[in-house]
Amino acid sequence: PLTYGRLGGTDVIFLARHGYGHTFAPHEINYRANLWALREKGAGRIVSVCTVGGITPAFLRPGTLAVPDQILDYTWGRKSTYFDGAEQPVVHVDFTHPYDAGTAALIAGAASAAGVAVVEGGTYACMQGPRLETAAEIDRLERDGADLVGMTGMPEAALARELELPYASLALVANGAAGRSGSEAGISVEEIGRVMQESMGRVRAVVIEVARRHGHP
Repeated sequence: PLTYGRLGGTDVIFLARHGYGHTFAPHEINYRANLWALREKGAGRIVSVCTVGGITPAFLRPGTLAVPDQILDYTWGRKSTYFDGAEQPVVHVDFTHPYDAGTAALIAGAASAAGVAVVEGGTYACMQGPRLETAAEIDRLERDGADLVGMTGMPEAALARELELPYASLALVANGAAGRSGSEAGISVEEIGRVMQESMGRVRAVVIEVARRHGHP
């Protein structure tokens, strides 16, 4: 379902990618339907709010907000393009810079105006899920250049690019990734929930300011 409302004097559409009640695992989400529905209902840009694990020092503190600028995709088996099937042409979209720079700057500027600290830049590694990663996998991701790890960033970003929808992410670090600060012995799901609860006020403040600025450039 899509939820319609107004934030900062601007019409907005909210979609819970995991479903209301958090019932769809990351690999079960119909990313194609979600992005298509948002475009069909008139969304002008997409701000993807997600929770992640922190890998590198700048992103290790739980509650850190980040606006990543690159993606590493480790997912498999997900429907990842609209140009699928014999009746469709072969289409290669440019994905050199996976996030829309203008939308990323809008998020960062909105955070500054709202008095909320964000880390600009960083590479988001998208894993298949739904299980969390091993410490060795996180070590591998760091060697590959990842700063953050999540499960929903792809194919969402690529599908938005195919639809020519400006797309960027506001990522909340809920925990240190497996084997990292605070998660050396394991990851506490209860602790993740606590961090999310404590941080949602800052996330809302940024999103409200994004909406205000989008509607009144």
